[in-house]
Amino acid sequence: MMGWAATYDPLLPWWAIAAIAAIGLALIVTMALARTRGLVLRALSLALIICALANPVFRNEERDPLSDIAVVVIDRSLSQEAGERTAQTDTALAQLRTSIGKLPNTEFRSVEVRSGITADDDGTRAFTALNRALADVPPERFAGAIMITDGQVHDVPGDIARSGLGGPLHAIITGGSKERDRRVVISQAPRFGIVGKEQIVKFRVDDTNGDGSAIDVIIKHGRGQSDVLTVEPGAEVEFPITIDHGGQNITEITAAPADEEISQQNNRAMALTEGIRDRLRVLLISGQPHAGERTWRNLLKADASVDLVHFTILRPPEKQDGTPIKELALIAFPTRELFVEKLDEFDLIIFDRYRRQAVLPMAYLANIVDYVNGGGAVLIASGPDFAAEDGLYTTPLAGILNSAPSGQIIDGGYKPAITARGQRHPVTRSLPGSGGETPSWGRWLRFVEANTTSGEVVMAAPGDKPLLVLSHTGEGRVAQLLSDQSWLWSRGYEGGGPATELLRRMAHWLMKEPDLEEEALGGTQSGKQMVIERRTMSDTAEPVDITLPSGKTTTVPLTEQSPGLFQGRIEITEPGLYRLDDGSLEAVAAAGNADAREASDIVATSAKLKPATDVLGGAIVWAEDGIPSIAKVAAGRTMAGSGWLGLKANNAYRVTSVSEVPLFATLLSLGVLLLLASAMWYREGR
Repeated sequence: MMGWAATYDPLLPWWAIAAIAAIGLALIVTMALARTRGLVLRALSLALIICALANPVFRNEERDPLSDIAVVVIDRSLSQEAGERTAQTDTALAQLRTSIGKLPNTEFRSVEVRSGITADDDGTRAFTALNRALADVPPERFAGAIMITDGQVHDVPGDIARSGLGGPLHAIITGGSKERDRRVVISQAPRFGIVGKEQIVKFRVDDTNGDGSAIDVIIKHGRGQSDVLTVEPGAEVEFPITIDHGGQNITEITAAPADEEISQQNNRAMALTEGIRDRLRVLLISGQPHAGERTWRNLLKADASVDLVHFTILRPPEKQDGTPIKELALIAFPTRELFVEKLDEFDLIIFDRYRRQAVLPMAYLANIVDYVNGGGAVLIASGPDFAAEDGLYTTPLAGILNSAPSGQIIDGGYKPAITARGQRHPVTRSLPGSGGETPSWGRWLRFVEANTTSGEVVMAAPGDKPLLVLSHTGEGRVAQLLSDQSWLWSRGYEGGGPATELLRRMAHWLMKEPDLEEEALGGTQSGKQMVIERRTMSDTAEPVDITLPSGKTTTVPLTEQSPGLFQGRIEITEPGLYRLDDGSLEAVAAAGNADAREASDIVATSAKLKPATDVLGGAIVWAEDGIPSIAKVAAGRTMAGSGWLGLKANNAYRVTSVSEVPLFATLLSLGVLLLLASAMWYREGR
């Protein structure tokens, strides 16, 4: 391809050439006024000299035409899976590929956009994808863009004219213009809440193109609680929830499906509230004084989140001097208030070497049994007192204890050992210092021999004697430590040990914190994968059936990572709630941006893209009306019409070589100039 063009390469600056031309013209005018002979020849000679100084050049360029680039943005977000949109998208893409491929000098490019796969995703970022595709496309080669989408695009520039995008921009809208969809919108949900306190969740149910009838809504919250409400479409509803445990509390709101609804995936919404304990209320009952008595108090008082009530028996039971009980206390202690009226307000009760005494009547101890059976937690740290005739096993508390004393006290140094069951239990699994064949912590010097009647022995003394036993009793839990020597770890004896961590884990397990449950199933997002975790006291774990937000199902096998801990992984392809079920436990896990705007409103629309297509000279068509043909149109012309969409013909090219021919630098031009000068002299000579 060749292209000829005239240009100038002046021998002098333009201002000098202009000055010479002006002087010459003045002389010509003077000669004309004086009626000098040869005026025409002189004027013609001046014109040739000026032209020679301007040095006109004919330039010939060898050009290679450059193809125009058309970009197709394909919306593969979650809402595109509704109804027939996936099929419409594939059909439109195939026809566009064929139509653009038939256009002369036109290159087809495509880019896909997804949404909600990671927590940072916020809707469908179609313009971000378009800008990414145009990063290496010169503006002079951009022929136009076509978006295949349901119209739910959430990054349309506010001022499209200043966005730097060239036109035209067209959109092919998938779905139908009269679709019906019902969706749950959570307008207010607490991110944090105090355990045991109520919080308010506000929501509404939108029913696009609905008939206005009332809608049934199921609300699941807490530990298996479920409520059913009937709400009006679009009306905001306030619903109280109770934060019943620490960690993640999930409130799931599901609206009943409508007839001919395009999708039910947004009929469900969830609110995630992180449960936080305001104050951990602990009642510590210390009995016979011993060297480690203040260890429990110091450990608990060191935690600012613990509200401690310490009940101490100052007089050992063998010392009977006739002093009335009411005169022993420095202040009147509210035993009735603590053990009758407000017992249920405590999260944890600890008995530290307590023996049966008249200070606490048997009826009060029976109240503690009811407290545990009703869901309370008790930790008993025993010493020789437990084997005595007036030990706790001879009180009503025997009904909840998991070990019965044999009457023997074993003295001598030993290192507490984690049992095989303890390696699986979350309280003692991977306890700091427990690695290797021999634990790296210090020794204890005594334990109480006992026979286990229930529960799990997670720590043992020499001879596989139970040392720490954990058991479920009624609705509550009991932990029994059969030694009063744990304080040696806190004092650093022989290097000490993880006393604080052990107490923290026991307390959290006793209060049913989800992270310390023996049998638990859950999932967490790690990058673009979901990690399925199963904690169990069994040797094996069953595969987990997973239901994706769209309703698709898959099964994930689990492999053992450590004793009692099994894991599996799946790729996250959809944002929202994943339902996990291994046959014995069920759980839900949130993946991606569960509140993605694109996933909440999936009704096809042209309203969001219309401002952009109007400014950039494009058009919007519905896929249900047929896929339009594609034509190349010269820049500045209308880019759309009935049944067709236009792409800009840029006629861009690349210059491969250039040849130049100076007009007045040839022998012919010099000969003409000499001929005129000779003619002028000849005329003067006559």
